[in-house]
Amino acid sequence: MELVIKRFDELTLKELYEILQVRVNVFVVEQCCAYPEIDGKDAFSHHLYYWDADGIQAYLRVVDAGVSFDEVSIGRVLSRKRRCGLASSLLHEGIRFAQDTLGAKAIRIEAQTYARKLYEKAGFRQVSAPFLEDGIPHIQMLLSLSD
Repeated sequence: MELVIKRFDELTLKELYEILQVRVNVFVVEQCCAYPEIDGKDAFSHHLYYWDADGIQAYLRVVDAGVSFDEVSIGRVLSRKRRCGLASSLLHEGIRFAQDTLGAKAIRIEAQTYARKLYEKAGFRQVSAPFLEDGIPHIQMLLSLSD
């Protein structure tokens, strides 16, 4: 499995199509949640994914500071195969990328509450009360990074 990291304008049309397709399949279709998946933030993001002969297996985006939050953020974390460590592994790659390449001192996310443990294992801590986003319970979480 290959790790791919590309800025939005480096993605091929085929890559962008597959990214959007897998995101819609997970966040809109599987979760039965009609919401604006294409939110204008992709152009201000680095897109990280694990790819093999069957296509994208796990995906996330690292969003520039000042777009979603003052801090760098990570979002749209997904894995086509659940409970096999791909999302956790890719999350660690995203954190390392944000810190090493973007110089992030902290990463803020809005996590679906059911995924809290995934993010806590990576060092994030809850910093908000639960709230509804598109009808799904979420929490804000923050990861403080040391130099």
